[in-house]
Amino acid sequence: MNIEEIYKSSNALLEGHFLLSSGNHSKFYLQSAKVLENPKTAKMLGEELAKQIKESGIKADCVCSPALGGILAGFALADALDLNFIFTERVDKKMTLRRGFEIKKGQKFIICEDIITTGGSAREAAREIEKLGGEVVAYAALANRGFCARYDSEVKAQSICQLPLDKQFFALDDFIFEMYSPETCPLCKGGSKAIKPGSRGN
Repeated sequence: MNIEEIYKSSNALLEGHFLLSSGNHSKFYLQSAKVLENPKTAKMLGEELAKQIKESGIKADCVCSPALGGILAGFALADALDLNFIFTERVDKKMTLRRGFEIKKGQKFIICEDIITTGGSAREAAREIEKLGGEVVAYAALANRGFCARYDSEVKAQSICQLPLDKQFFALDDFIFEMYSPETCPLCKGGSKAIKPGSRGN
């Protein structure tokens, strides 16, 4: 499966001048919502991601995603693995479990995002699950931005990766784009202004 081609054909691999959640700038941006708006594509990607997890032998009871971006990817993965699905969401900037979702002590979870950059939001969701007695057994995403090491890839984890090294991380492909601080960004120096197309802060 050519994940990059799926993103391109869905107009989800954007090229321009983008402000990322980290505060850095990039010439490229992945907009997974455009890929996941087609239920058949979402189902296909969820099934492909589920194959990796089944191959590894990891077992879980439930999939949890941090809202908002991870919800569709997590639901598709849960469907493919025949597991329940829940999500965490930010309340006063703190990741929280709400809406009557309950966690049983020792219940095993896979944390699923649409895209893992440093894994910060995924870790926030994991800490909430663990605080309530659940156990996080793995992390998953449709796309890996190349800062974390994923299952069956030669990409090495960088120091800014927040995912724990003792847990497996599954993703369908690595998307490694150059990033710049605002002070060194050549796009800014060329006169263009960064835009933020993601869900957070819009």
